[in-house]
Amino acid sequence: MKRIFWILLAIPLIYSCGNSGKGQLIGAQGRPTWYDFDPYGMLYIPMGSFQMGPRDQDMPYSLTAQTKTVSVQAFYIDETEITNNEYRQFVEYVRDSIARRILGENVSEEDYFITQNGFGEDLDEPELNWDTKIKWNADDVREALEEMFYQPSERLNKRKQFDIRKFNYEYYWIDLKEAARKSGRDLDLGNGIMWHSDRSKFIKKEVINIYPDTLAWISDFTYSFNEPMTNMYFWHPAYDEYPVVGISWRQARAFCRWRTEYLNSYIEGNGEPIVQDFRLPSEMEWEYAASGGLDLSPYPWGGPYIRNSRGCFLGNFKPLRGNYIDDGGFHTVKVTSYSPNDFGLYCMAGNVAEWTSNAFDESAYSFMHDLNTDYQYEAKDSEASVMKRKVIRGGSWKDVGYYLQVGTRTYEYQDTAKCYIGFRCVMTYLGRAKGDDI
Repeated sequence: MKRIFWILLAIPLIYSCGNSGKGQLIGAQGRPTWYDFDPYGMLYIPMGSFQMGPRDQDMPYSLTAQTKTVSVQAFYIDETEITNNEYRQFVEYVRDSIARRILGENVSEEDYFITQNGFGEDLDEPELNWDTKIKWNADDVREALEEMFYQPSERLNKRKQFDIRKFNYEYYWIDLKEAARKSGRDLDLGNGIMWHSDRSKFIKKEVINIYPDTLAWISDFTYSFNEPMTNMYFWHPAYDEYPVVGISWRQARAFCRWRTEYLNSYIEGNGEPIVQDFRLPSEMEWEYAASGGLDLSPYPWGGPYIRNSRGCFLGNFKPLRGNYIDDGGFHTVKVTSYSPNDFGLYCMAGNVAEWTSNAFDESAYSFMHDLNTDYQYEAKDSEASVMKRKVIRGGSWKDVGYYLQVGTRTYEYQDTAKCYIGFRCVMTYLGRAKGDDI
């Protein structure tokens, strides 16, 4: 014990001998220079304050939302809803990850696994080698990957297709809200400072199938012929630039985690500092972005009307008494359809409703803070359905105009997937507001 004490005592003595700072407080040296960048496909939303909630007098509506002045931190948000093609990149990543793991275990470990770090030390757990291309048509590869496909008895017209039930994505995250609870800290550091003795209890593991529920096009409607959308919508190139649907809240969150790791692994490979996490927007961030900087405007385009001066509809929704085609769309439309709002964001009203990170509670506006307003609840599978409600915003192609208002809030359950709900990602801005040289 004494020996350890003297070693620890010697550490500051050794560093104190360094003369680079000449005894002055100059900060830690050798820090990398940070150059901010806009994530691809995202737009910068400046910090600001606004009136969150109903933009017009509506007594029944005030039961679930009251007007509240809130302040929001600067952030980035996707210019459009996540498209089928963008989500397909995630699906293919998961598919190829599974294939590489199978091939590394059954064909060639040295080709598909990285077993040592840059110092020649063995890794505790092998990592996938993404530099090796998968030769899908090679005989040994086809034989090893046979388990990834539907078995012959499940194939239609003998067509060999991937078994999407096996497209499971495994990821980890830290429950910071739980870790921040002082009542759960069990390590006394003295002077009244309590800390956690084991961080692992806050690291959560998630395993989720990430393939969209394409059957939602049929199951969401009774006595309605939507089989063509189930057959083609997600995978066909004709729908590449359409918003992905059939995604549950948990799948959308998994996509955000993957997108974070995907970008940060590239950034770290270049020796640069990582960036903030991609995540689902809070309903405050979503409403602020949707308003386009126009305070108290009921719609993203401004003004109280849902048509322009020529009588054309400004969003994809259910006009009048159900004349779906009157706005130019039948189901969904391309994500860049219609004009963007003043922030440059497309389809913040209509097309598809969008998941937010917030749990839904009728009285949330009464107790949420006015600084970065947020209310989250991590519902377990065993809990009642009412605890699994998540806020959705923006209205969709099958909704009436009321739901297109930026202040309208409603919900769906976190473990359900609908053919009219999609999502977009946000990222908190690092540092000061752009152009701020103070």
